[in-house]
Amino acid sequence: MRLEGIHHVTCITADAPRNVDFYARVLGLRLVKKTVNQDDPTVYHLFYADEEGSAGADITFFEYPGARPGRAGAGMVHRVTWRVGSEQALDFWADRLGGEGVEATGDDARLRFRDPEGLELELAVVETDDRPLVAEHPEIPEELRLQGFDGVRAYSLAPDASRQFLEAGLGFTAVAPPEEWESRGDERGGSYGYDPAPAERGIGGAGTVHHVAWSSRMEEHEAWRDRVARAGGNPTPVIDRFYFRSIYFREPSGVLFEIATLGPGFTADEPFETLGEGLSLPPNYERLREQLKDVLTPLPNPRESWTRR
Repeated sequence: MRLEGIHHVTCITADAPRNVDFYARVLGLRLVKKTVNQDDPTVYHLFYADEEGSAGADITFFEYPGARPGRAGAGMVHRVTWRVGSEQALDFWADRLGGEGVEATGDDARLRFRDPEGLELELAVVETDDRPLVAEHPEIPEELRLQGFDGVRAYSLAPDASRQFLEAGLGFTAVAPPEEWESRGDERGGSYGYDPAPAERGIGGAGTVHHVAWSSRMEEHEAWRDRVARAGGNPTPVIDRFYFRSIYFREPSGVLFEIATLGPGFTADEPFETLGEGLSLPPNYERLREQLKDVLTPLPNPRESWTRR
């Protein structure tokens, strides 16, 4: 069994409207699912991805209005990296971000910047045979668009302590141990790396990563739970999230991992053409729809303005 790279990366925002504006308008991702946190349905769970809502391109956010600013520390992912296709793409993004007042710094075919709440993001020119996962956007030429995740980096106090778990437990391949590994399946791969943890302890909050999810085939999901348990990962039971199934556990450096299935997918309850335009609730939460109207922050359809051009 091999995990198919990153499935999604889930983060925290205190301001959903600003979040939608940045990730959908500025970065050009598609808001493919507007739903709720199934562990706390009074909270949004927003999914941005490529045009098809593919695993490998999903960055997601829980909205906690007014949440304190967070700070990445030991046992937390601190950087999310997307692929782009060329140095010309990096130049385009440096100009586009600069026009939005976002400071970006580049080196070694990479461009780093932060979202409006301080989450560290990166674009990297990566040679790969993986299919580019791109979203349509009228202001961003297709060849310059974000192409899905390349990987994430976390802070660790003792990265070598995670090596056995990552390699034997999850089947990651060492790239530059004890700092970097790759998870690669038949269709896709993603990297996972460590940097020395800062002295200050981490604080969960707006602008931080909550967890990173890795992709498994549906028919292998139970076997992955057993494998994680044998490796000492203490996984949760399989949880049906309607759009995919999940298990959760912490790897030895403290980072919260999820293994999520490739499917059923976001078209399970709405058509492809209108993904993300309305509030989607899994069947077990549909009874809450009326009361959630008074709780959830009103959000525009980020693509509505396209039809007026």
